[in-house]
Amino acid sequence: MKLRGNQRDRDRERAQARAGGKPKQSKTDGLTPEQRRERDAKALQEKLARKAAKESAGANGGKNGMKTNK
Repeated sequence: MKLRGNQRDRDRERAQARAGGKPKQSKTDGLTPEQRRERDAKALQEKLARKAAKESAGANGGKNGMKTNK
């Protein structure tokens, strides 16, 4: 007599339903690991540059970049 024997199966079914028809993301982008590292590093640098620009613009505009009514 199994009390909780089908819990794993039910969880798999729920996970599959949540994933829907989304195909798994594969690493078939045609890049070598080195090219992938370079691409990711460039994206990270751009993200940090945007964040720094946003913070510097916010520092000049007032308290935390929020407008104040005078």
